[in-house]
Amino acid sequence: MTLAHIESLDREGRGVARVDGKTIFIEGALAGEVVHFTSYRKKPSYEIAQVNSVERASGERVTPRCAHFGVCGGCSMQHLEPRAQVAAKQRVLEDNLWHIGKVRAGRMLAPIYGPSWGYRERARMSARFVVKKDKVLVGFHERKSSFVADMDSCEVLPEFLSALLVPLRDLIGSLAMRECIPQIEVAIGENVSVLVFRNLEAVGEGDAVMLRAFAEANKVQIWLQPKGPDTAYPFWPLDAPRLDYSLPEFGVSLEFSPTDFTQVNQAINRVMVRRAIGLLDPRPGELIGDMFCGLGNFTLPIAACGADVLGVEGNAQLVGKGERNALANGLGSRARFAVANLFVEASCQALPRFDKLLIDPPREGAVELLRAIGDDGPSRIVYVSCDPATLARDAGFLVHEKGYELVAAGVINMFPHTSHVESIALFER
Repeated sequence: MTLAHIESLDREGRGVARVDGKTIFIEGALAGEVVHFTSYRKKPSYEIAQVNSVERASGERVTPRCAHFGVCGGCSMQHLEPRAQVAAKQRVLEDNLWHIGKVRAGRMLAPIYGPSWGYRERARMSARFVVKKDKVLVGFHERKSSFVADMDSCEVLPEFLSALLVPLRDLIGSLAMRECIPQIEVAIGENVSVLVFRNLEAVGEGDAVMLRAFAEANKVQIWLQPKGPDTAYPFWPLDAPRLDYSLPEFGVSLEFSPTDFTQVNQAINRVMVRRAIGLLDPRPGELIGDMFCGLGNFTLPIAACGADVLGVEGNAQLVGKGERNALANGLGSRARFAVANLFVEASCQALPRFDKLLIDPPREGAVELLRAIGDDGPSRIVYVSCDPATLARDAGFLVHEKGYELVAAGVINMFPHTSHVESIALFER
């Protein structure tokens, strides 16, 4: 074991120390601490290590609430006080903007954060029958492992869903097809909670009886997914309400399928949408582009503010759902949708000129879209990011190549107790 003084946290939530001129990334260590560690991966310029003991603890260290913390790979920062987690993520954002993009925001926005527990309304859990244990495990993977964690509760899932982990493994263990259900996807709407069972073989009648009884007893709807996400279908009950979520501030409600992409944390999503629309400031008479629009999470609120909006998305099924959501909310005249591959610059160049632009890309970022912006490009761009590194890269391009100013930026704590950093940035010409 070696002793180290922790200087900071990296973007994975690991403590960073320097020992004999070498950088050590230490899992479980916090900034300001003195710890004993053991390295388990050694490279010429760095090592990755695990804390063995804490010689001097940080005042921000707390006792993890979850009994499975350290084994389950779902959370990595429960040992850090929640507000300190947000501050650490803000430092990651600022560091990325400067070191990768060579830009600094004119002002840092107040972080968006909310409840730290019971927030995950979307989750994808693994299920596995373990012969050596003679039981089924249901939950998230263990840290740095393909094994399923042996867990009977989860503090970041809603309480009723956490309470279903043991009944779920009992259910699957009783099925004839217990070795053919590798995954359960969870989607919670305002009026129904859905469990999607990935089934590698057809469900026999005996198993069907038990699945229906479980759905009835626990007031959930069960879906089956025999192949890819597009094959998911409702199994029981068939008369359950449809999945949807609302954005009350804008008077809209969006319907979705349990395998569609939606945000895992709807409380934070509502605040994020409010922040994004406030920064964008859509007005009647403007044409606004909503890029990577999905099923209309930002598109419909923009239209509700009176602007004309074109939502663009590469997935044709999501575009169809966006169109139906617009019609259902009485916004079909202002909210239009189109299918386009926004990772191909030529497709981006074929888009109309927008007065303002909202971008919400996946982790890859949106550099091809930004390259297509001409001299008459949008006066204002709001960029919602799920990866601070690609946001920083794209911010550097907008500022240094396209003549925009990074007016403001801030973090969105969509995933408390994880190192995942969501953020939002405002650019103006």
